[in-house]
Amino acid sequence: MTQREVAEKVRVTERTIISVEKGKYKPSIVLAYKLAKLFGTDIETLFCLEEFVEKRL
Repeated sequence: MTQREVAEKVRVTERTIISVEKGKYKPSIVLAYKLAKLFGTDIETLFCLEEFVEKRL
């Protein structure tokens, strides 16, 4: 799936998807949920939150 297709499916701009991928933009919880649902996973897995939290502790 292209960045453009992802953007269209979750109703944001392609630039937003690119920025999320590069870590330059932190998505809202609503956008994070839509992306996780689109990819058939949960938010924690999609954004590697467990690794991030463990590194911060």
